[in-house]
Amino acid sequence: MKKSNTANTILSSLPTSPTMSAHHSYVGSKASLHSSRSSRSSLNHTTANTKSNKIDLEIETILEKAKFYTSVCLGTTAILSVFTFLFLIPFVVDPAISTIIADYDPVPVTCIVIDHIQAAGIKNCTWSSCREGCTSSPNKCHQLYVNYTRIPFAEWEKNPRDLETVLWDVSYTKFLINSEGCGYPPTTNCSIFAQQYGFQHIGEPFPCYYSRAYPEVVIGRYSWENNLFHLLLSLIIPTVLFALSIGVLSYWYCPCCDNACNKSSRVYAEKFPTKEEIANCMKCNPEKSISLNSY
Repeated sequence: MKKSNTANTILSSLPTSPTMSAHHSYVGSKASLHSSRSSRSSLNHTTANTKSNKIDLEIETILEKAKFYTSVCLGTTAILSVFTFLFLIPFVVDPAISTIIADYDPVPVTCIVIDHIQAAGIKNCTWSSCREGCTSSPNKCHQLYVNYTRIPFAEWEKNPRDLETVLWDVSYTKFLINSEGCGYPPTTNCSIFAQQYGFQHIGEPFPCYYSRAYPEVVIGRYSWENNLFHLLLSLIIPTVLFALSIGVLSYWYCPCCDNACNKSSRVYAEKFPTKEEIANCMKCNPEKSISLNSY
């Protein structure tokens, strides 16, 4: 026993070899390197997660802002569409509908002005051949009276007739610039209208359009295509804009619409078994065949 103890003490007192110490230091450095790498990877992973979360938050905030501003624009569009439609009713829709009801002959016939009265004062201007503005009562007015025949003006130009021998279909009737007798600049200028048809041009044939529904109504401007075009535009554009705006806003903010749009079509169908399920059940449990046949 003494020899073994002395041997151990001698071995322990001997200096360690450089290879052994290098091996231990290599193992320790490798472990520390592995731990540092793992810590770095975990740190990189956490930083990547935080960056991705920040990006997601930024995207969500951008989408929320875009949705908010889009909602404001859609609401404004819906309100403006309503006011635009209400504004167009007296200025475009009503005149266009009255023009369609009057049923003007698209082929211009021959007219002559036989009288031109230039009046002043509200009492004297009970009607006017031309008004600049359809909502105000004019203080000055031009009143033109015409005779017309249903002879097309193109035929009249090819073969002029003697005015004294012509049999006029309607005599001394009111002549209007359009179906409403009014308009707005620059398309309607009553001074130019009076110079074109009145005073110096009395007795000169010119093309005009008469109403087949009301033969005493004669106008100077008429186009079926333009009338229908403006009517459709004034009806379709505000209606479509209003419907789209309200539809998108309802889909975004109305829970009833969201549930109706996202509702599954199998909700009610899955309450009842299919034919295959009934057949399989009848094979397995013949006793339940009577109750299943009721389906």
